[in-house]
Amino acid sequence: MKKNSIFAIVSVFLLIGLDQLVKFLITSHMALSDTIPVIKNVFHITYIQNRGAAWGSLQGKRILLLAVTLLVLIFLVYFYIKMLKMDKYKDLRILFLFVFSGAVGNMIDRIRLGYVIDMFDFRLINFPVFNVADIYVTCSMIILLILILFKYKDNELEDLFGGSKKGSDQE
Repeated sequence: MKKNSIFAIVSVFLLIGLDQLVKFLITSHMALSDTIPVIKNVFHITYIQNRGAAWGSLQGKRILLLAVTLLVLIFLVYFYIKMLKMDKYKDLRILFLFVFSGAVGNMIDRIRLGYVIDMFDFRLINFPVFNVADIYVTCSMIILLILILFKYKDNELEDLFGGSKKGSDQE
């Protein structure tokens, strides 16, 4: 368990470090709203400041976003430790590390700056500008959904959430 805990801590620091490094490079080499076409009209690097959540929702709701992030972090830590003690769900534990790192990466921006630095701009599909931390969270949630739909069977996660179908099916 100690080896897994050290792996988790080092991984989180590296993932958050990468997110913060990319954001630092963007802010130190670009002015706000500058854009650099990587593939013209398809993918650009565009420096924006997002004062809301995904797709610009909840603009100016910094305290709410910080509170929700804190609750998510508490949830992730609680279930990560539970999975670690059970020595199960390695794939879920890894996903939780990515979600945790992404949440902390954006939380650092919100606390330090009052907004989140975004830079990846897919224009071909008119997708919102996003950052490294967003990639961690989004990809992890997609993989989590796939795991829940195709890997884990109906009762395989019951011990994690404390539920049991024994007795409830006997009516």
